[in-house]
Amino acid sequence: MIELHTAPTPNGQKAMLMLEETGLEYELVLVNFGKGDQRSEEHTRLSLNQKVPAIVDTDGPGGGEYTMMESNAIIVYLAEKSGKFYSDDARTRYDIQQWMLFQAGHIGPMFGQANHYIRFAKEDVPYAKERYHSEVLRLYSVLENRLGQSEYIGCDDYSIADIASYSWTKGWETYDFDLDEHPNFKRWLSALEARPAVQRVNEAAVRIRAEMQASA
Repeated sequence: MIELHTAPTPNGQKAMLMLEETGLEYELVLVNFGKGDQRSEEHTRLSLNQKVPAIVDTDGPGGGEYTMMESNAIIVYLAEKSGKFYSDDARTRYDIQQWMLFQAGHIGPMFGQANHYIRFAKEDVPYAKERYHSEVLRLYSVLENRLGQSEYIGCDDYSIADIASYSWTKGWETYDFDLDEHPNFKRWLSALEARPAVQRVNEAAVRIRAEMQASA
């Protein structure tokens, strides 16, 4: 059994999606940001960085309980535990790994900053909004080019590289992004949103976010 401690942030949704896709048994433990749960002693024991997601696997490596933080590390762990959405072929694994790192090093930080300055900043900072917005559009173009080479982001099969990127990039409407001018990305997005696990997580994220707002 895996305990998933998370909230419906983009990184939090990654782990939810991976668990839904693999079919591994799990229990969702909500970390309510409105109540400051991420800074609690209990959550800090699981994630010293006080972020989501974190997991507790009661049947970890070598037996016994194993705790892990960092979303991309978690989905690699779950891929190896389940034997799904990775690859035994060395070249393909390296392709997947580099696009996982692209998500962690570029998509996550840049989309996160853009989203903050566009939607949540208490002061209007035009320079920051323009800087991060421009970089987000550039990163969408990188994905467009990649998806012109490959059916999915990491390789020609659905993989953890797609799971890592989807929750960050699905909100394209926030960024004045023209989906029709990016046919490869549009094809990929449609393929992912046709997956039952993706649909379940998207529905759950809306429901959980509403519950968190109500309780706050």
